[in-house]
Amino acid sequence: MTSSSLSRSLVSALGTAATGSTRRTAGGPARVVVDLDLPGPTISRHLYGHFAEHLGRCIYGGFFVGEDSEIPNIRGIRRDVVEALRALQIPNLRWPGGCFADDYHWKDGLGPREDRPRMVNSHWGDVVEDNSFGTHEFMDLVELLGTAPYVNGNVGSGTVAEMSEWVEYLTRADDSPMASLRRENGRDEPWAVPFFGIGNEPWGCGGTMRAEDYAALARQYSTYVRDQGGDPGNHVTRIAAGASDDDFAWTESLMRAAQNLEGADGESGPYQAISMHYYTMSGPWADKGSATEFTDQEWYLTLSRATRAEELVARHSTVMDQYDPHRKVGLVFDEWGTWWNVEPGTNPGFLYQQNTVRDALVASIHFDGFHRHADRLIMANIAQTVNVLQAMILTDPDTGALVLTPTYHVFAMNAGHQDASALATHVVLPEQPREVDGRSLPMISASASVRPQEGTALVSLSNLDADAPRTLVLDLRGRTVTGHRVTVLTGASTAAHNTPEDPRAVAPAPLEDIRDHERGLEITLPAHSYTTVELQLGE
Repeated sequence: MTSSSLSRSLVSALGTAATGSTRRTAGGPARVVVDLDLPGPTISRHLYGHFAEHLGRCIYGGFFVGEDSEIPNIRGIRRDVVEALRALQIPNLRWPGGCFADDYHWKDGLGPREDRPRMVNSHWGDVVEDNSFGTHEFMDLVELLGTAPYVNGNVGSGTVAEMSEWVEYLTRADDSPMASLRRENGRDEPWAVPFFGIGNEPWGCGGTMRAEDYAALARQYSTYVRDQGGDPGNHVTRIAAGASDDDFAWTESLMRAAQNLEGADGESGPYQAISMHYYTMSGPWADKGSATEFTDQEWYLTLSRATRAEELVARHSTVMDQYDPHRKVGLVFDEWGTWWNVEPGTNPGFLYQQNTVRDALVASIHFDGFHRHADRLIMANIAQTVNVLQAMILTDPDTGALVLTPTYHVFAMNAGHQDASALATHVVLPEQPREVDGRSLPMISASASVRPQEGTALVSLSNLDADAPRTLVLDLRGRTVTGHRVTVLTGASTAAHNTPEDPRAVAPAPLEDIRDHERGLEITLPAHSYTTVELQLGE
């Protein structure tokens, strides 16, 4: 059987239905059934990761304003951005790209800023990059945030030696050439870099490669991304650049190339994870739709396309299972989120867009799917953190004002899922799902997790109906519930969003419309809303 036919046969076995557990009942209320006493795989905190590329105002004007800025900063890094992201306890941050990574030569970002060479950021606006934000600035940012760095290396225009030396520069403790160079630039101790990407989108902006060609390069480059100096604290997880959307043959090529190969430091293969990318939009690539002006039809089409992310995770995982049944190789969803037409009057290459209730529910749908696939999915990174695509934070270029987006609040409300144990969650609805673009879209999305030793659980509930509230029974089984706290996120309309003038148009608030029920709790979810239920558990 050929590679492509094998991929097709694997994928067809999964069918076309979404993988979340939703079924119809002939009568009675809607129910969300949660088995509190059956903990499943751990939901890695790294599924709540972030992405910062040299793109538009993400780095410059977002994270970094320079030490001479009137905006309060710490060595040029915006203090308010750091404080907002620390409040989220973000687990990791991917940098410097994205497409930018395969044009980036890391040594250009060292030394006195006024002496650093310039480059052209050809992918994003064709602007001149002055390299004032480089390795030391990024690692300073990471330490301020208290998060883990995910560094993406250059395969497209770089060399094996260049990538190998960067890892040495970052992580080696002795007097090696690159460790000595790091000290000359003001940093004595090495940094821990737990994640390193072997290029980005090599099928496109990272080199326009064929799958087999990149797979060979991934094996080669990964060999030279070494754990340095025998320090177990500086172990690097090597992440091969994976597929776009439903290119299952690309995933298969990477898995086949790594089969039966012993990787660096005796691991099971040359790379320990492979990535995938998928973006959600309501229109075609050439006209993706407006971030804030959309019809009900576009609302439902967007949410339906968001559910496809879980299906893609399941299908790529199935391909991986054929070569790695024990799941030693992780799947990293390191670019996801909404992609809209840029805001009117902004640079089309800067990808600046507003962020509404619709974006918040796209995020909640993704997280529900991520939780259900926590046995294979080890990391995910929303694109991007500040001022680009589905951002957590927007900063005003004129006033410097900072706005937290609805998506930021979904991350905050979901924080309790990080490193908790996933729970099987079953949605039972009395009506047929809405048919959207050839797919079934149930109006309720849900997931749950538990911390058995702490006696707590968290249930996430999304009402995808644009207009109607929904009363449902939260059917809680296996443990008694001794207390609960309910928080809701919604707005006056599906397009509600936050601005400097109205920063809390979409913000979390207590939800009072909840009652005890013989099966657990009865709760009424507002239309177009996201809700979390924090549970205190008894024996």
